[in-house]
Amino acid sequence: MAVQDLDRLLRDAGGVQGQRVFVRADLNAPIRDGAVSDDTRLRASLPTVRRLRDAGARVVLASHLGRPKGQRKPEFSLRPVAERLAELLGAPVGFADDCVGAGAERAAASLSDGDVLLLENLRFHPGEEANDPDFARALARVADVYVNDAFGTAHRAHASTVGIVACARRAVAGDLLRSELAHLSVVLDPKRPLLCLLGGAKVSDKLAVLEALAARADALAIGGAMAYTFLRAQGEPTGASRVEADRVEDARRVLALTQSSKLRILLPKDHVVAERAEAGAPTRVVERIPDGWVGVDIGPETAAAYAHAAREAGTVFWNGPMGIFEIEAFAHGTEAMARALADAPGVSVVGGGDSIAAVNRLGLGDHITHLSTGGGASLEYVQGRVLPGVAALEQPA
Repeated sequence: MAVQDLDRLLRDAGGVQGQRVFVRADLNAPIRDGAVSDDTRLRASLPTVRRLRDAGARVVLASHLGRPKGQRKPEFSLRPVAERLAELLGAPVGFADDCVGAGAERAAASLSDGDVLLLENLRFHPGEEANDPDFARALARVADVYVNDAFGTAHRAHASTVGIVACARRAVAGDLLRSELAHLSVVLDPKRPLLCLLGGAKVSDKLAVLEALAARADALAIGGAMAYTFLRAQGEPTGASRVEADRVEDARRVLALTQSSKLRILLPKDHVVAERAEAGAPTRVVERIPDGWVGVDIGPETAAAYAHAAREAGTVFWNGPMGIFEIEAFAHGTEAMARALADAPGVSVVGGGDSIAAVNRLGLGDHITHLSTGGGASLEYVQGRVLPGVAALEQPA
């Protein structure tokens, strides 16, 4: 089975000139004071939108924003996204107050060749996340052709990623979706050695990916708060650090994999600890976390060891911060990883908002092989799981 792409759609007889093309994009950008505060995902969607406009398509964009849970909530409106998209495209972007219904259909019908319309938040309707067939058919009525360019939601079987495909005359993958699949595939078939660098708060959030990557990787380097659960599993002191007591046995099971394979698991050898996990709290670097102190970041010795492993790797996959990244004093380990991957000679793939934020904050994006726009989707894909939004597009080769 194969996924047809935008090249095939534009190459086929007739192309898309004059046709309404429904583009499921991932425009789930942070909004502050009524404006987009980080347009990374918007910029990632631009190549597909521009190619369709240049081909004379009438582009109907759809996305979710936040988690309104099936209710219309003004703070989750996509109107600020339409305004920022217009600035990035250098062309007007229309906005429909709903994603289905007579108003949306009239707005789509009034488009001319090369025009762009953004529909209101898909998740204002419960039918989106429920993959309701009636809602999927209502979405399909605003367009003739379907393009999925939202890798960040490809792991969700929603109406706009799965249900609508059965209603569309043509359904293909956009440039961003195809690029994500191509780059993340190198983690499934890597140039070795493969180093997987995983951070974040909870073992429970990443247990499945830890176990899956343990079967593929040559080395796992673990940071963030979940490292303290692993240290507890080894009998190491963790002070007042965040530990998932109910996941200690799971951590022991992952650690046991090193006894039956060539897998190396790297854990912090030193730590930045604080009296409180708050900005301005007194900190120190220690090898063993003392009672009452909280681990807030990996220490400099650990950062150097993880950086060395990155330089020696043929492929590095990184997801999750090494410390409490939101507080500047606790972000040094995460930033050290960003620099290490930028300097590493092998293939580097980064996913997850905080990891990418660290890369972008340091201006290192051009030195990373691939920055993935889909945190959860990228984790599921590198586990080898089927992504419903991709499977829905598959057709006989």
